Amino acid sequence: MNTNFKKGLIFGVIGNLFVGFQPIIANSAPTALDAHIFAVMTCLVEAVIFLPLIFIEKKVNVAKINNASTNHNNSMIKNWRKNIWLFIFIGIIFGLNQLLFFVGYKLAGAINGSLTQKTTVFFSLIFGFLILKERITKVQIIFSTILFFGLILAISQGSLSLLTFNLDIWSGVLIILLIACLWIFGHSITKPIFARNEVTPTQMVFIRNILSGIILFSTYFLFFPFENISLLFVPINQFYFISMGASYGAGLYCWYKTLSYLDVSKATILFSPTPIITAIFATLFLGELFTIFHLIGLVIIIVSIVIIVKQKEE
Repeated sequence: MNTNFKKGLIFGVIGNLFVGFQPIIANSAPTALDAHIFAVMTCLVEAVIFLPLIFIEKKVNVAKINNASTNHNNSMIKNWRKNIWLFIFIGIIFGLNQLLFFVGYKLAGAINGSLTQKTTVFFSLIFGFLILKERITKVQIIFSTILFFGLILAISQGSLSLLTFNLDIWSGVLIILLIACLWIFGHSITKPIFARNEVTPTQMVFIRNILSGIILFSTYFLFFPFENISLLFVPINQFYFISMGASYGAGLYCWYKTLSYLDVSKATILFSPTPIITAIFATLFLGELFTIFHLIGLVIIIVSIVIIVKQKEE
């Protein structure tokens, strides 16, 4: 293995742990902690984590290009202003996604939810074709179908009948499918900005999270009484705010670091086993049962992801 592959592998393994643990934090939170305020604080904690990373990145870039720091700052601010409406739209999308994340996982369960979220590879094909004009092969269509077969097999526990689905689980699965769809859509419409070097991934994560947090907080009291502000000061809630934000932020950081050392296809494959981590933690901490059908469905999903991504690479 060369050095870059080793580094990418290390960040990928660490990233799997953080991403796999996120559903556990979400589903173990106190019932009094509603999804909306949880989403607000998760976004803001992530923004706090990524703010210093922006300055570190800026210092490294300035040293590389040997330009004045003020010029780099002016260029960065100019690009942010240029794309402000797109950033606000992205903030709305990812803010809604963060809110749905807590709702969907509570209904579907950590294991089922984690398996469902692997459908992002299918939506990346759809939006890659519609927005980025990327081609879709027959093999990708076939294995996308097989991927959903594996998902239904796992969630239905082998019956393959929608009638056997628990209504809450089915609702949660549909919500997480929407999350996967919105997540890929958000990344697809930001890809041209990255291509033009108008914003870096680190800056994008900070911008979207600070905007998502502000948007979610400003709408919170439309649905909940002002007295709920007290939830922010409960120590156990603060523990979950920080834990979730740190886990989410660390997972994203590891993802982008993995991408910096490996191509997208290898990074995607490297992050595909996250449901295994979730299943282990869910069994240990949440008392969920990881069945043989979960295992079979997981194997089908991972194999489908590998083949779909490899086809995309070719």
